[in-house]
Amino acid sequence: MNLNLSFMAETFVHALTGIPTTLKITLVTMLISAPLGFFMALGRMKGNKGGGRLAALYVSFIRGTPVVLQILFMYSLLPSLLNYLFKSILHLNINIFRMDPIVYAYIVFSLNTTAILSEVFRSALMSVGHGQMEAALASGLSSSQAYRRIIIPQGLVVALPNICNTTINLLKSTSLAFMMTVKDIMAIAKMDAAYGYNYIEAYLVVLVIYIILCTLVQILFKVMEGSLSGYRRRITA
Repeated sequence: MNLNLSFMAETFVHALTGIPTTLKITLVTMLISAPLGFFMALGRMKGNKGGGRLAALYVSFIRGTPVVLQILFMYSLLPSLLNYLFKSILHLNINIFRMDPIVYAYIVFSLNTTAILSEVFRSALMSVGHGQMEAALASGLSSSQAYRRIIIPQGLVVALPNICNTTINLLKSTSLAFMMTVKDIMAIAKMDAAYGYNYIEAYLVVLVIYIILCTLVQILFKVMEGSLSGYRRRITA
């Protein structure tokens, strides 16, 4: 098999222009999902039965359905439903089909990542010994103060490696954004490949770019873990 190296070089440079879009989807999704997932986990930890069951059902549904199906539903079915709602029921002159496709990417990936992070945060908070909460309450702290000053800081330190894994998985999942006509790395490479059917070369280029991006994310989180290593030692002590 002979690879078209000149095409690969050109496509590599061209596909790099999609990195800002890919990173934007990843960053916005994490900024939306992290607080939502955290408060969802916190609500389940505090024994909110109604909200806890609803959150557990949501997590089960999201984790039990492929991301591709979520994209197809969100990008194909939801706009039609919203258009019917706005035009026929609310009588609003809003053209939902003019919405920027990247908004659908934010919604899909945020829904998915929120479910994952809620379990990450919940397991991290549960890793903190219950005796620390009892000691905090015995020392005169309220439940909210104990969570804010003792439980949550320790839980976030424990959750950091899994947050790194979630971020990397999200970064790789954004390659499906091309299904929503978002011009990310994958979409640009596929469009370039369509002219001469150089799909193998295009996919190899995408592979290299995502390896580089994921490696940089791992390095970033490694630095963050190193900065928190002193805090870990104090916890252990």
